[in-house]
Amino acid sequence: MTAEERIEQSETHVFKTVFPNTTNHHNTMFGGRVIMMMTETAFMTATRYSRKNFVMVSTDRIDFTKPIPAASLVELVGRVEKVGRTSITIKVAVYLEKMNEDFREQVVTGTFTLVAIDENHKPLPVE
Repeated sequence: MTAEERIEQSETHVFKTVFPNTTNHHNTMFGGRVIMMMTETAFMTATRYSRKNFVMVSTDRIDFTKPIPAASLVELVGRVEKVGRTSITIKVAVYLEKMNEDFREQVVTGTFTLVAIDENHKPLPVE
């Protein structure tokens, strides 16, 4: 299988509903909750790409362009951006969908770098 085929097959889609227990006093989703879900999506994407154990080593930047209101649907899409010797960089995009309207918009993006590790927590090749 080619690297591009592996990237395509490892693309990860996660869907969530914004319930009241995930919102703040503005009735929008907690930013920390969004970051947690993005981190999980990055981990799943890296794991699906190489079937190794991973730990996160950094985030490049996370941009919140619009708030995510309560009673919305969100889709997180993780995609491999770069593969190094022992690291992999995953871009996660978050899309807002309104439940009762035909509306979808990208509202958050972030980049996460993870390192593959062995049973002794030492880096090992991603491929």
